[in-house]
Amino acid sequence: MRRPYLRAMKAQRFRNFIFGVEDSLVSTVGVLSGVAIADVDQATIFLTGVVLIFVEAFSMGVGSYLSESSGEAYISGKNRESRASFVAALIMFGAYFVSGFVPLCPYIFLGTEHALPLSVSASLTALFILGIWSGTKTKRDLLKSGFRMLLIGGAAIVVGLIAGSVMNAIT
Repeated sequence: MRRPYLRAMKAQRFRNFIFGVEDSLVSTVGVLSGVAIADVDQATIFLTGVVLIFVEAFSMGVGSYLSESSGEAYISGKNRESRASFVAALIMFGAYFVSGFVPLCPYIFLGTEHALPLSVSASLTALFILGIWSGTKTKRDLLKSGFRMLLIGGAAIVVGLIAGSVMNAIT
């Protein structure tokens, strides 16, 4: 009885970590790229990134807590809070918060012209590494896992780039 519960808790933590890192990389680089392409000043890009990381990390942590505790209540039929939901929320928050600085860091040290491609490249590389790491844990083909994460996450990044380009063209 104890073993399936521990496995479920590990899966919950793993799921929240993967989701937090992936969503942070994609969302942050998407927003930063969209704003950078819209030709705003570097201070605005940096401020946008910092606010996004703080707000979204907290929001994702809260969302994780609420969804995990709701799922636990649904399964158990009891309406009680568990430590597992809180831990999952902390993992989500931490994963999102730390990962958000991968696409933001180039804007701290470089001008927008050089920071934008480095931010996108760093995020795509991090997605690929996350996919490989995930593959080691799930015993899947590592390159296939890496490319899967890279392509799906990369598609979301392209959306941010297109949105920024369109907004820049119409303003």
